[in-house]
Amino acid sequence: MNEVIDEVVGGVDNVVDSVDEVVAGVDSVDEVVDVADKVVDSVDKVNVVDVIGDVADVETQEPQVEIEVVAEKGAKTKQELIDRLSEVVALPVDEAVKAEIDAIKQNFYKLKRTETEAAKKAFVEAGGLEEEFMPETDALEEDLKRLLADFREKKAALSAEKEKEQTENLKKKQAIILQIKALADTNGEDFQKSYDTYKQLQKEWKAIGQVSQTLVNDLWKEYHHDCERFYDLVKINNEMRDYDFKKNLELKVTLCEAGERLDAEQDVISAFYQLQKLHDEWREIGPVAREVREEIWTRFKAASSVINKKHQEHFDALKEKEEANLVAKTALYEVLEAIDYSKLTNAKEWDEQNKQVLELQAQWKTIGFAPKKDNVKIFARFRAACDTFFQAKSDFYKGLKSDLDSNLSKKQRLCEQAEALKDSEDWKVTTDKLIAFQKEWKTIGQVPRRHSDAVWKRFVAACDAFFERKKSQFSSRKSEETENLQKKKDIIEQVKNFDTAIPADQAIPMLKEFRTQFNAAGHVPFREKDKIHDEFNAVMDVQFDRLKVANTERRLQNFQTSVKEVNNSDEKSKPRLLDERDRLLRQHERLRNDIQTYENNIGFLTVSSKSKGGNGLVKDLQRKIDDLKAELVLLEKKVQVIDDGLGF
Repeated sequence: MNEVIDEVVGGVDNVVDSVDEVVAGVDSVDEVVDVADKVVDSVDKVNVVDVIGDVADVETQEPQVEIEVVAEKGAKTKQELIDRLSEVVALPVDEAVKAEIDAIKQNFYKLKRTETEAAKKAFVEAGGLEEEFMPETDALEEDLKRLLADFREKKAALSAEKEKEQTENLKKKQAIILQIKALADTNGEDFQKSYDTYKQLQKEWKAIGQVSQTLVNDLWKEYHHDCERFYDLVKINNEMRDYDFKKNLELKVTLCEAGERLDAEQDVISAFYQLQKLHDEWREIGPVAREVREEIWTRFKAASSVINKKHQEHFDALKEKEEANLVAKTALYEVLEAIDYSKLTNAKEWDEQNKQVLELQAQWKTIGFAPKKDNVKIFARFRAACDTFFQAKSDFYKGLKSDLDSNLSKKQRLCEQAEALKDSEDWKVTTDKLIAFQKEWKTIGQVPRRHSDAVWKRFVAACDAFFERKKSQFSSRKSEETENLQKKKDIIEQVKNFDTAIPADQAIPMLKEFRTQFNAAGHVPFREKDKIHDEFNAVMDVQFDRLKVANTERRLQNFQTSVKEVNNSDEKSKPRLLDERDRLLRQHERLRNDIQTYENNIGFLTVSSKSKGGNGLVKDLQRKIDDLKAELVLLEKKVQVIDDGLGF
């Protein structure tokens, strides 16, 4: 629609300053019918009044008003609407008929949407899935489309007839121009007769209907030019000439005043429509005195410019809104297209995503039209993204049932395996197996809802039966671990109160003996293990610091203690120690590479760079290398401790 208005405004502003007249541009009927009827179904040409009239109708007419027109005529069902449509299609084509047909079409599809929503609701309430609902074929909709097609054919025939009429009108107006031109060439012979003939030709000109819009401007220029020649070249008496000029001036002043009053009109479209009528009247009025021609035209043109500017600003605002709507709709379909279907792995995730898609659809409905050139394309893309989602969702639910049955079989198998082990007394092996079963259970997806609780309770019952027996078996160990904890606390107190007067060569073996006793005290409650171990190391570090025992040696002693504890803890000690040995070897290899890198870096420093302040850097690198080598030696000793513990 913006394209239609742009061309109309452009035509109005494109003035032809031929003495005191203006030629307003107009559009093709294709664009006007496209705005008014929403369908490009004609190739007529109309004048500027027709264009603005149709555009004004489209802009100001509300859908609710059109629906009320049909409702007043008693149409309440789709069949009644079809019956009324068949009557209206037979009527002569005019704006009222077009408006009623549009209203019937809107009412019909409103009823159809209501029926479809009701059918969908009933389908869902009956247990069906919303996305699987398919509306039934509507025979009345086919009747509607057939009648609308008949009406379009009727309009097309009327347009062809109108084009033929415009061609005849063109011939008539061209004949009148030739006659006026001949009158102008008589050079005033028998003036009264020529003048009367001229006035009669003017009446005939006004009585002739429209011509093809593409010829209006040139035809009117030629007509106006010959009229000017008649007044200027034929030597009519001054009194008659002045009388006509005065009368024409009065008429044009009236048009100027009417145009200036349009500035107060609130309806921009209506004001523009009225302005075009004023321009049509202006064209039909003859010339005025030469000394006031420019003045009166300037006044009328100024009033026209005010209305044209408002009109243009109005549609510029609409265009901006449509562009904003395009941006908003683009963002919505981009969200849909960005859905990562690989992350939708269960029904809950699909349901959440489905809610988001429905919310996007609801947002889409609240956004107005995008620019005409983009509107259909962007809707098609949005619809395609929605279709892709709902098809993927449908495929997911189709495959979900078989997955649920498969998961049920897997969980039943785990129940059977757990039940076979619940009476086992191989505590360690059975515990590991049941824990593995529990981990595997978590990796298995959902099962049918009606079996979910039963299969879970069965599995938990089998596991609990074993672990209750194990708990009873190992409860006697708690008192022993509590006693061991107290022994280790006593050793810590002895280390804290160690006599500082004892020489270092005697104190160190005694402290090592404390460590041996501490390690030999046995297991303590698990939750106290790290705490008591850290407390013992802390008090030992205090004593060794006092005796200035090397930190590397203390670290090695602590490591030896840890290895002994792990080695005596359970049957998993060997794999754990092997893993730790591999980790130390990997760390050893990294340190060797770091040492090699630092040594290479030292080699890159030239004598010149050393003399320019590089000695500090060399010293830093050398200290790092020494520290890394010391750490390398410690790692090698730790590996040897593990090897000794494993009996390698």
